[in-house]
Amino acid sequence: MDMRPQQLKAFLAVAQTHHFTQAADNLGVTQPSLSKQIAALETELGAPVFTRTRGRITLTDIGTTLLGHARRITAAHEAAHADIDDVLAVRAGRLRLGATPSLCSWLIAPLLVRYREAHPGVTVTLTEDGSGPLTERLAAGDLDLAFTIGLAHADGLDLRPLLTEALVVASAATQPPLTRQAHIGLAQLREQAFVLPAHGYDLRNLTVNTCEAAGFTPTVAVDGGATDAVASLVEAGLGIALLPAMIAAAAPGLRATPIAPPGAWRTIALTSRTDTPPTKAAAAFAARLDEHLTDLHAWGRLPEGMHTI
Repeated sequence: MDMRPQQLKAFLAVAQTHHFTQAADNLGVTQPSLSKQIAALETELGAPVFTRTRGRITLTDIGTTLLGHARRITAAHEAAHADIDDVLAVRAGRLRLGATPSLCSWLIAPLLVRYREAHPGVTVTLTEDGSGPLTERLAAGDLDLAFTIGLAHADGLDLRPLLTEALVVASAATQPPLTRQAHIGLAQLREQAFVLPAHGYDLRNLTVNTCEAAGFTPTVAVDGGATDAVASLVEAGLGIALLPAMIAAAAPGLRATPIAPPGAWRTIALTSRTDTPPTKAAAAFAARLDEHLTDLHAWGRLPEGMHTI
């Protein structure tokens, strides 16, 4: 059967009023148009839904059987339209967001506060991981947007640079300074032992690549751990590490030494898919992100060593 929503609405209006003219007025249509909808419904069912005798309209057995179903179908149809309207207006929906762990506290948390204030009906799911796994999940359709580190090309993905952040050499504050100069050259770290993040973390690859570009492979004292663990191990005096300036500054037990020009930097990008348009919730999030970064820059509230692109 191909019972259309307009036919069912016409049927319910007549069933409620027992009068074609009044039902047409209630629906805001002409009586001939209403009668046409009822006739089409009866043709589809193969039986009449109303009995018309002496000006009185009553339900037939078929009409009585249809009544409850028509109410449920019409209510579901209206609810679907309302839900879709809410999603289109970003009053509802979902946002599946990915981010590297080091970004979740200073950038993601206040940004999500701003987003939720504007769109409280949207459910947000946050996934923390390295850039590699995040881009894989994004390409697979498991995420809507991801904050990643670096600008390595990936098929089917668009990487929009947002920020650059300086790396510093982190060492234990309880130990002698690595240099008495304002900056330290990377080559001076050749004899130092490093605490490296675990495989899969962006900071590990960035550390190794930066050292190799300076002409040496880092000597490893401790291998493995998330960024917070690396900072703690360095605080304990087990080695040095290259850390984002923001993270090093937040750890009172670390001494952060700037790297001599041109320094070492990481790029933070917002990554999305190119083969599908963004959801309404994702587009709204990108708009809030632009506002947030503009305000941080205008108010001078970007963390030390960080610049907008």
